[in-house]
Amino acid sequence: MDLNMMNCELLATCSALGYLEGDTYHKEPDCLESVKDLIRYLRHEDETRDARQQLGAAQILQSDLLPILTQHRQDKPLFDAVIRLMVNLTQPALLCFGSVPKEASVRHHFLQVLGYLQAYKEAFASEKAFGVLSETLYELLQLGWEERQEEDNILIERILLLVRNILHVPADLEQEKRIDDDASVHDQLLWAIHLSGLDDLLLFLASSSAEQQWSLHVLEIVSLMFRDQNPEQLAGVGQGRLAQERNMDVTELEVLRQREMAEKKTRAFQRGNRHSRFGGSYIVQGLKSIGERDLIFHKGLHNLRNYSSDLGKQPRRLPKRRQAAKELSIQRRSALNVRLFLRDFCSEFLENCYNRLMGAVKDHLLREKAQQHDETYYMWALAFFMAFNRAASFRPGLVSETLSVRAFHFIEQNLTNYYEMMLTDRKEAASWARRMHLALKAYQELLATVNEMDMSPDETVRESSRIIKNNIFYVMEYRELFLTLFRKFDERCQPRSFLRDLVETTHLFLKMLERFCRSRGNLVVQNKRKKKKKKKKFLDQASGNISHSPEELEAMWPALAEQLQCCAQDSEFNVESPVPFDAASEVPVEEQRAEAMVRIQDCLLAGQAPQALALLRSAREVWPEGDVFGSPDISVEEEVQLLKQILSAPLPRQQGPAEGIAEEEEEEEEEEAEEELQVVQVSEKEFNFLDYLKRYASSTIVRAYVLLLRSYQQNSAHTNHCIVKMLHRIAHDLKMEALLFQLSIFCLFNRLLNDPAAGAYKELVTFAKYILGKFFALAAINQKAFVELLFWKNTAVVREMTEGYGSLDNVLGYIMKNITAKRSRARIVDKLLALGLVTKRQELYKKRRKKLAPSSLPNGEQSVKDFWQEDLEEEEEEENLPEEENEEDGEKEEGLEVEHAQGSLFLSTENLGQGLHEEGFSAPLLWLQNCLLRAADDREEDGCSQAIPLVPLTEENEEAMENEQFQQLLRKLKIRPPTSVQETFWRIPAKLSPTQLRRLAASLSQPKEAEEKLPSELEPRVPGEQGPREEHQAETSRALSLAHKNRAGLVSSDEEETADDKEQGTVAPKKRQLLDSDEEDEGSSKKPKLGSPVIYRKKRFQIEDEDEDE
Repeated sequence: MDLNMMNCELLATCSALGYLEGDTYHKEPDCLESVKDLIRYLRHEDETRDARQQLGAAQILQSDLLPILTQHRQDKPLFDAVIRLMVNLTQPALLCFGSVPKEASVRHHFLQVLGYLQAYKEAFASEKAFGVLSETLYELLQLGWEERQEEDNILIERILLLVRNILHVPADLEQEKRIDDDASVHDQLLWAIHLSGLDDLLLFLASSSAEQQWSLHVLEIVSLMFRDQNPEQLAGVGQGRLAQERNMDVTELEVLRQREMAEKKTRAFQRGNRHSRFGGSYIVQGLKSIGERDLIFHKGLHNLRNYSSDLGKQPRRLPKRRQAAKELSIQRRSALNVRLFLRDFCSEFLENCYNRLMGAVKDHLLREKAQQHDETYYMWALAFFMAFNRAASFRPGLVSETLSVRAFHFIEQNLTNYYEMMLTDRKEAASWARRMHLALKAYQELLATVNEMDMSPDETVRESSRIIKNNIFYVMEYRELFLTLFRKFDERCQPRSFLRDLVETTHLFLKMLERFCRSRGNLVVQNKRKKKKKKKKFLDQASGNISHSPEELEAMWPALAEQLQCCAQDSEFNVESPVPFDAASEVPVEEQRAEAMVRIQDCLLAGQAPQALALLRSAREVWPEGDVFGSPDISVEEEVQLLKQILSAPLPRQQGPAEGIAEEEEEEEEEEAEEELQVVQVSEKEFNFLDYLKRYASSTIVRAYVLLLRSYQQNSAHTNHCIVKMLHRIAHDLKMEALLFQLSIFCLFNRLLNDPAAGAYKELVTFAKYILGKFFALAAINQKAFVELLFWKNTAVVREMTEGYGSLDNVLGYIMKNITAKRSRARIVDKLLALGLVTKRQELYKKRRKKLAPSSLPNGEQSVKDFWQEDLEEEEEEENLPEEENEEDGEKEEGLEVEHAQGSLFLSTENLGQGLHEEGFSAPLLWLQNCLLRAADDREEDGCSQAIPLVPLTEENEEAMENEQFQQLLRKLKIRPPTSVQETFWRIPAKLSPTQLRRLAASLSQPKEAEEKLPSELEPRVPGEQGPREEHQAETSRALSLAHKNRAGLVSSDEEETADDKEQGTVAPKKRQLLDSDEEDEGSSKKPKLGSPVIYRKKRFQIEDEDEDE
């Protein structure tokens, strides 16, 4: 933006500041007012930050503000105003715009502001400017707390913010083009800070207990000073080159030399003896071109082996949402004098400031005195300075503040929080991934420091390390952390550096855990399981579940009568009159008389006779009609007799709020009665390292390791060693080398073995040869191993590859389940016959195995395992039928499906649910039930339906979602699996209504729960003592109980008829009328009794899934 295009008022204000003559700046008389006007313009700028851009284009900071700052420091009002204006001008662009804009026009303004900030940073790289700031800051810090005014504290904070803003400006790498050991703009800024003495003031602020309010500002400035620095390299500056560093450089140069020699040899082979004028063209027989003719090759024959049909084609553009995350953090080597200064600063910081500053910052974070995401500076400082201490001269006392189990817990808590937010907040997933990377680096450094303590010659240090490791390895969350991070690794928002740190941290953790298990004969660890606990309604102990016999009431009455006589004789008896009704209740006051009577009885049962008498008199004033609580002129003896009658009366008690008898309210009461809590049951067990290691034998985790192995040329030797060690553990220790039999891995091994510098990767080459040897040994026995190379495998497939495949009877069902383009059954059969793969149609039909008789069980019922196996067989055959065949077969079987659809669905899901409960999936079933109920509530409130994904946030739920039997249950509940590559989670279809969702959720409860659900509702009550409202509620509760028993299969048809005869006034629960009356009668007559041994066959009703285009 040109200066001539500036706003006239803004240009006039800038001109009124003053002018520079030589090295002397002459300020105008109204300079202070002009500075305040500029602050006002910045406060009222628009979303494009036009005022900020115009001031940056005019270079107002370089030509006016910096000279005023350095030459007119004695003018305190002007100096304060200039500092305030410079803090506003140097504000980071991210804070100005909120985030990096995505629109091109707004992004242009963002880049413009960023360019002006980089110019400001270059202008500040002078000793003179920082000298003035350090002198002013020193004078302010010399003031005691009783002398320091509020304006002084504000000026201190603004100076620290100005230094923070200048250091925060990112470097422009394309414009600077600095190499290592060269002084960049950031290095020049650091050197100016050192020469001005500002670094000493920062150390004072960090070490002084009286200046704790500036702790977070100092920590943020220190983190920006050491940006792009490597703590290990910084610790070795000035100590000469170590032998290890020299060996690494020699190895790197040797790799480059070998590659260069190989390229020279290849070029020599390609160079022909004759010049290219006699090269000619060739016809490649057997290789067809586009026109169905032999391909014509115009290059030399030595290039034929490298020919590909993809040569010259434009590579397919990868969508932005699928591109890998970019590396944002870079490391460079600064100039030697800057590195020496930073090394000394680190040493002094660790000696005098680290423990006190980190303790103060941790206190601010826990008390929520800090700003949002300030904990990232804490985690950065922990990782950086502990790494520097470990690399320089390891002294655990210097970092004792962050070397504890509490520090591990704090980092693990934040890491888990970032992980969950990355999964839920998809728009800001990259930001959460960066914070998670910082937390992972801090966790890695904590483990590395504890590992270094194991090697200390001091026995006290080793004992401290043993105590910390014992606590870490004991808690389950610390052991499960890495498994969770590997399972949810997403290269679209997490860069390759995060994966590298995760692999190295996992390697260190496993090494420490294995060594700890060997040193200890047996290791006892914590194990947590989620157990379901029934949530009971709150009832008063005196009036709820305890029933009193008439004899007990008679024995209780004399003591109560004595208290009542004392109250009657005491003329000063004055108990504060309680309110006998609930004014906040939705039930009218006129209808709360029965509840007041119950409260009087509760007071008598609890032995509180005065309170009962006072409540009786208050109720008499509220409800005088009918003399229910006595006449207005009642005597004391009559009150005592009335209280005796109330004590012995069988009053009706309500289990929940009596707000009506509508169907929706009944469902709410039922849901409240069925509400359950997840109780974490903590136990202890003996730890087995191999069992823990087996959890890493997963294709998801192996895929992450292989992704990092692809860049083995850019990886460090330690990173490659960590990768190979984990793969070796899986292949050799767990005997699961077949998990690595994958074509992409073999292509990587082929590239590695053909690498000219393969000699530098001896460990990788040895492991690749070992895996290839194992594969070809297996391929000699199992010819299908070549086909298995195309797929990633789980443990079941690995076992089948090595031990033999199981028999597949239902070939046609398996094809229909896994075919990509859906076809009807008849078309698939015709195609198989046409290809000659089968000779008869009978070969394609499933050969059913002979099932055990149901009488083989003691009670004559079918086992859950058999039921699951039968459902699985039928699901393989019928589940994924194409729409064409569904339409053809649906007309024929429509009546039969509708006849038993609802009952059979609940029966099958309850059997599957019971089997899953027995296998330890109680917590995932409860989570699934809560998801269905929440979806039903949301659809009732919003009125609109859309597919809702089931996102498992805990590892237990995630393992359940991968279980085959649990997936079978999801299909029976009509929950849709992922239908495309873009979908990851199972989804609740939009077609399911809230009523259907609640029925499906109720079918997941255990059968025993139906018997325990409403025990108090089945208690007999005296009809004469109940009003019509209470009788109606009692009848409704009995009907609900009977309906629950019918649905759970607990009541036979005869029992139901008997119950109907006894309860003539019972309101039957609503059912969906699927059939005409004749068909219903016919179905009920054919329905077998539950006592007879019957194998129930599964029937389905189909619910169309909503096609979503996401």
